[in-house]
Amino acid sequence: MSVEPADGMSAGSADGGRVVLRGAWTVQWLAAAAAGLESLDCRGRTRFDVSGVTVMDSAGAWAVERARRALRTKGCEVEFSGASEEQELLLAHVAAFTPELPLPAGPRLYFLEMLNRMGAGLIRVTSHTLRQIGFTGMALACAARTLFRPARLRLTSAVHHMEAVGIDAVPIVALLSFLIGTVMVFVAVQQLARFGAELYTINMLEVAVYREMAPLLTAIIVAGRSGSAFTAQIGAMVVNEEVDAMRSMGLDPLEMLVLPRLLALVLMVPLLTFIADMLGVLGGGLMCWSSIGIAPAAFLERFQSLPWPWHFRVGLIKAPFFAVIIGAIGCFEGFEVQGSSASVGERTTRSVVEAIFWVIVLDAAFAAFFSILGY
Repeated sequence: MSVEPADGMSAGSADGGRVVLRGAWTVQWLAAAAAGLESLDCRGRTRFDVSGVTVMDSAGAWAVERARRALRTKGCEVEFSGASEEQELLLAHVAAFTPELPLPAGPRLYFLEMLNRMGAGLIRVTSHTLRQIGFTGMALACAARTLFRPARLRLTSAVHHMEAVGIDAVPIVALLSFLIGTVMVFVAVQQLARFGAELYTINMLEVAVYREMAPLLTAIIVAGRSGSAFTAQIGAMVVNEEVDAMRSMGLDPLEMLVLPRLLALVLMVPLLTFIADMLGVLGGGLMCWSSIGIAPAAFLERFQSLPWPWHFRVGLIKAPFFAVIIGAIGCFEGFEVQGSSASVGERTTRSVVEAIFWVIVLDAAFAAFFSILGY
């Protein structure tokens, strides 16, 4: 039979005979001829005579190859004749091509996927934590250098941040500490009254406020107020390329941006913790007076008989460490901003969450440390 890419072509059986291909086998005229080849039926040996093909491109060669493969599945061996050297090379190249079939989807291994996600998350968290530790070390090294060159400290900026971190935070710290002391005594009295031990409410108040609640509550408030503010401020400077401008002028961003903020936190967080101590005890004392009738004079007498100075010092010892954690994380996340306002918001949220997390972890470490020492 004869097959050519033109109107009026015919297709029939190719049993034991030959198929003559004529004309231009190119992508432009291929549709009808390809349909004719696909309709062939064969049960013996067939020869494709391509001597009449004037021109053949890769699309035409692939159509011939598909027909050859289809006939082979029907038990018919196909050979070519009359092909020029170029056509032989093209047909051989197409014959060597095997299309890649998509692999069938296997069963989903949910356990392995979960392990993969957990491993990837662990790697990200570890890398992020190591970079945070490195940044904190660089900030502390910068602070140590400033001790030998105090003239490099930006005192005006430090005083400004001390006002923002400390003075402006006094009302919220005082109010929340007063309320926490009140609620703590109210709940403790109800429980201790079952055993006739209402007087020991003062013992619990002294330990809880001085040792844990005042420093921890202060750190959480400062992380929410100042840590997030540091991230947003530095992040906005990164977006506006102000940090790059500092570096191009030979200024150290650690000295200019991080050190004043870190110094303000280290100085003001212990002061805020002291205020939280006083207001927490005041709120607890007033609740003792109103709920179980312990007069202020009796409350103070009982309070002074307890080992409150040590618990008071433990709380103040924690405060500077909490301040360093909050300041380092807040500034680090600010420098991690990637040049968009959305990144500023994301890093600000991460700053607050990470600072609170590490403050609680550090508080637990202090609790274990002092417990081992017997304090």
